[in-house]
Amino acid sequence: MKKILKIVGIILVLIIALLVSIPFFLEAKIGDIIRNNVNSSVNATLDFSDAKLSLIRSFPNAEVSLKDVSLVNKAPFEGDTLFASKEVSLSMGVMQLLKSSGEPISISRLQVDKALLHIKLDEAENANYDIALESETTGAETSPDTEGFAFNMESYEINDSKILYDDFFTGIHLEIDAMNHRGTGDLSLATSELDTHTDALVSFEMDSTNYLNRNKVQLDALIGIDLNENKYSFLRNEALVNQLPLVFEGFVKLNEDNQEVDISFKTPSSDFKNFLAVIPETYSKNIENVTTTGDFVVEGRFNGIVDEEHIPQFNIKINSNNASFKYPDLPKTVKNIFIDVAINNTSGIVEETYVDINRASFMIDEDQFNMTSKISELMGNTKVNAHLDGKMNLANLEKAYPVPAGLSLKGLLNADITTAFDMETIERKQYENTKTEGQMTLTDFEYKSEEIPNPVVLNATSVAFNPKSVTLREMKGSTGQTDFRITGTINNFLGYLFNNENVEGNFDLVSNTFALNDFMVEDSGETSGETASQTMPSEERIKIPSFLDANFNARANTVIYDNITLRDVSGNLRIKDEKAILSNMTSSLFDGKVAFNGEVSTKQETPTFAMQLALDQLELQESFQALELFQALAPVARILKGKFSSDISLSGNLTDDFTPDLLSLTGNILADVITREISTDKAPVLSALDTKLDFIDLEKLSLKELKTKLSFENGLVAVKPFSIRYQDIEINVDGNHTFDQKMNYKATLQVPSKYLGKDINNLIARIDDRSLDSLTIPVTANIGGVYNSPEITTDLTSGIKTLTNQLIEIEKQKLVNKGKDKAKDLIGDILSGSTKKDSAGQDTNTGAKEVLSGILGGSKKTDSTNSKTDTLSTPPKKEEAVKEAAKDVLKGLFGKKKTETEAKKDSVN
Repeated sequence: MKKILKIVGIILVLIIALLVSIPFFLEAKIGDIIRNNVNSSVNATLDFSDAKLSLIRSFPNAEVSLKDVSLVNKAPFEGDTLFASKEVSLSMGVMQLLKSSGEPISISRLQVDKALLHIKLDEAENANYDIALESETTGAETSPDTEGFAFNMESYEINDSKILYDDFFTGIHLEIDAMNHRGTGDLSLATSELDTHTDALVSFEMDSTNYLNRNKVQLDALIGIDLNENKYSFLRNEALVNQLPLVFEGFVKLNEDNQEVDISFKTPSSDFKNFLAVIPETYSKNIENVTTTGDFVVEGRFNGIVDEEHIPQFNIKINSNNASFKYPDLPKTVKNIFIDVAINNTSGIVEETYVDINRASFMIDEDQFNMTSKISELMGNTKVNAHLDGKMNLANLEKAYPVPAGLSLKGLLNADITTAFDMETIERKQYENTKTEGQMTLTDFEYKSEEIPNPVVLNATSVAFNPKSVTLREMKGSTGQTDFRITGTINNFLGYLFNNENVEGNFDLVSNTFALNDFMVEDSGETSGETASQTMPSEERIKIPSFLDANFNARANTVIYDNITLRDVSGNLRIKDEKAILSNMTSSLFDGKVAFNGEVSTKQETPTFAMQLALDQLELQESFQALELFQALAPVARILKGKFSSDISLSGNLTDDFTPDLLSLTGNILADVITREISTDKAPVLSALDTKLDFIDLEKLSLKELKTKLSFENGLVAVKPFSIRYQDIEINVDGNHTFDQKMNYKATLQVPSKYLGKDINNLIARIDDRSLDSLTIPVTANIGGVYNSPEITTDLTSGIKTLTNQLIEIEKQKLVNKGKDKAKDLIGDILSGSTKKDSAGQDTNTGAKEVLSGILGGSKKTDSTNSKTDTLSTPPKKEEAVKEAAKDVLKGLFGKKKTETEAKKDSVN
């Protein structure tokens, strides 16, 4: 006995050891097996980040877990992800792991977590799920069971997953989100039952019209499966659409060339609460305590063949007869509710589906609303014939039905409209061939909402419908400080409603006061830390509507934006392609006139603008106090009192609240300034200059007819050189500054000599030359630092030193000129033959005559005695010096040019 127990123990230990160790040997192999089996069977690529194998957790089965699974399409949907999942778990018998690569692996359980299945049909009706490869056969056909997977499952689960269906040929979009689905049953049997539970949020859109928007759906279904006939029967089934219960029965049979469908459904009861249950719970609120009378029944049947040309025939009826409902906490009842709607297809041809709304009406108090409509060829050239009429006190809506918090409506609506059209006519834009007639009026309308800062009041609104356009005869209203009166036409109302066209129209807008702040919503959300530093998401930014193609002619007596008030505003606004174009706009501003043209675009992620403005005689101080842009461009202008005119061209980016991003601005300004007064106490720059230049009082600075030009780009403002005057001092200014007011300027002053001190003026007086009275020297002031704390340096000392040297040179030249004048007199006397006697009666010109005679080659000496005498009386060196001096004088007098040899000699000396 002990020996048997010992043998059993050894066997158990070996089994456990195998269960633990086998995964280490097979883990790499199982990943390859799955990849190879799938990738060899489909026109797509399966991949995953990790494959794990366990023999313990689901013993006696093996469990394979795949992480980060993806199945990516090949052509014609190359690169598109057909399927992805965070984790896929498969359970199978241990022996399945030991099969050769050509044998199918039998799966007994499947679990999928956080999956996405995206099914697409393109405009050519190619399907991205059609990925099965055709079997290559030689002779006998290969059995489908000899490769790939065999799904002999007993249970499966799909958790927190999403299914998308996009049919670009028919314009259908289906989204099943937050889906949880599970099923149990032995699918390895020829006949079995599958017990399933599903809950999800369903959205459905067709031709840009939304029919379901995250509506809650719940389904419990017991499905009978007959694999021999490929027939699936709904045995016991219950569904909830929002809160509407439905029960259904029938079957789907899969044939080789088509599918047979026979399914019927209906509401299990006829209580009118079923109608409220159809409405999304967000809007219908809690319906348990609602009092209802009358009935509401939904029933229908799908029966027929499904193939490439047919759909099942169907008949769906929605009926309610003289019903009513009343919410317990609201004062009024919605009564006399009649609903008679039929949705039918009697041929199985998809285009021949039609909808008849034979009656849809209700009353609140004595107000009644009625609608009838016939819609044929629903999936083809849809034809619509509808009539709507009614009178309604809108204030009664919130007294009878729970509207969203913060929403309030008032006003009297009166409508009587008839329309008939087909979609081909709309698509061809032949609106004149449609028949839309009638009118709608709305008086004393008031709309309040937490989404807008002020209630919108429409005192009178009148709209007339005709085949070609919708005429807004009058819309007179107000909001906040703003009043407005709008008239105009919409040229393609039906095209906008049914053909996804832009709204095309022309409107006239007249206002006494138009305050832009009345249309701006303050951000009440609290932001801090990382959130505060992030930019506003693009969907929350102000956007010019992309669907709007409209022209507005506007006039307003007063337009208020922030702290700026514009008077007598008129011009044209064109909105198209997410761009607002302003043209011929004129206004009065700061006691002057403004004309501007420009555009604003929100088409790109960052909105942009470009503007040209002509400003005429605006008050300086009011302009620069109110306009942040002007404060950045010319901060020194705040000290000026007077008027200015300017031509401004600028462009750049806009922030999320539609104010210019200063660092992105590019443009230029040509300004003409007329000032009355300067306040140096408000200008640290001028005060600093006053302390550096004690001969100047900048409050007396004259800026009459000042003209200057600025250019700016990337936050830098460059000033084109301009001149101003202070009394008899001319000042030339140029340089640049940044938008954060860092300065780099140079002011060059042409300073007259009289301001330069006693010593300089004494020197000028001694020179006694009247031409020196207008003598100036340049004094340069370099201005740096920031506007409120300037740094100024001047070169006044070096200027005065330069001037002193100039005056000394002038004095020296004047003395030289006096010497030349005396020489002229002397030579003139010699040439004229006149003689002058000295006090002893001697001829004073004798020596000069002799020198001149020698220079000019005069008469030869008559005898040797005279020659000796001359030699003794005039030493040779002195005589040569006198000759050279005389030559210089003559050259100076007659302007004789130096020879080349002389010039070289002088340069050497």
